[in-house]
Amino acid sequence: MSIYVGNLSYDVTSDALSQAFGKYGTVTNVHLPTDRETGRMRGFAFVEMQADTEESTAIEALDGAEWMGRTLKVNKAKPRR
Repeated sequence: MSIYVGNLSYDVTSDALSQAFGKYGTVTNVHLPTDRETGRMRGFAFVEMQADTEESTAIEALDGAEWMGRTLKVNKAKPRR
């Protein structure tokens, strides 16, 4: 399962996200989508963790938390259609 992380700073890096989520378990993948035309980050990301319990802990701890000057929106990612 994947975690959706919204309202991110445009300056965030995959390493910074890995460190932030790494406090709650093992991060296996971080995906930062970029705009096709500008190449700029789109302000959200997807984080995958090793275990569902780690994901749940990270979601509970980080949803609504302030990070890099923004209030994060963190929840389970919806399956892609």
